Amino acid sequence: MTLNISSAKNIAHVLTEALPYINRFTGKTFVIKYGGNAMVDEQLKNSFARDVVLMKRIGMNPIVVHGGGPQIGELLKRLGKQSQFFEGMRITDTETMDVVQMVLGGLVNKEIVTLINRQGGAAVGLTGKDADLIHARKLTFTRDNPEMNVPEIIDIGHVGEVASFDTSVINLLIQGNFIPVIAPIGVGENGESYNINADLVAGKLSEVLNAEKLILLTNTSGVLNKEGQVLTGLDTKTVENLIKEGIISGGMLPKIRCALDAIKGGVHTAHIIDGRVEHAVLLEILTREGIGTLIRRK
Repeated sequence: MTLNISSAKNIAHVLTEALPYINRFTGKTFVIKYGGNAMVDEQLKNSFARDVVLMKRIGMNPIVVHGGGPQIGELLKRLGKQSQFFEGMRITDTETMDVVQMVLGGLVNKEIVTLINRQGGAAVGLTGKDADLIHARKLTFTRDNPEMNVPEIIDIGHVGEVASFDTSVINLLIQGNFIPVIAPIGVGENGESYNINADLVAGKLSEVLNAEKLILLTNTSGVLNKEGQVLTGLDTKTVENLIKEGIISGGMLPKIRCALDAIKGGVHTAHIIDGRVEHAVLLEILTREGIGTLIRRK
């Protein structure tokens, strides 16, 4: 076989460029929210699994928190149940919560675990109910009602928010060289199950673990300016100004607020990256340019 010197040099250049980042991040914890197209496209699923395995092999500690909204919606549809939402949150009655647990804690979680293991990793799947990992409380909403003297309370069922974490099981898995894969289902005071937004779980978990990075995979290129160009290297004050100016709005706002909370909570940097790009995670953390939006405290 003829040796392609040019190709070999390119590979060597990529590896040497990554070396300073490998040295800097060895032993550091990365919380990755996995969702969007990266979860449904076969090629992207395998590239994500390879990224996570490689991170672990070179000494980093990746922790995966995943969503699964489309998969939940698909199973509910097959069961003849209509999905309903309030302010972007799935209304989750008892029957829907059973489906959420089946899909997130079973089908989706175990598929991700299998993908990582097939690439040579050692992943362990968890829900927030395992070892009381995610303590949750019911999430309620209120809205003004002109016919009532007090705000109307909106009950959307088994939808929760993070009250606290018990990270003992995660610490044990990291020490054992395993990769935790977490479904965002929390447990209430009386053992009840709660469906929690995966971005929120990833953000809060990154704070508690004092993670080096919070990485949110999305179906967009990152935070864009008015000309559609990706903004990066942002500090929290700049991001808050972009929100006030209306440049950051709509569906990007919840992710940005999640990232800001993580930074203010002690996470070194937060990244919003395009999960539609192969090896997006490695490109963001092991190259000088990156591929998405990086947010830091200052």
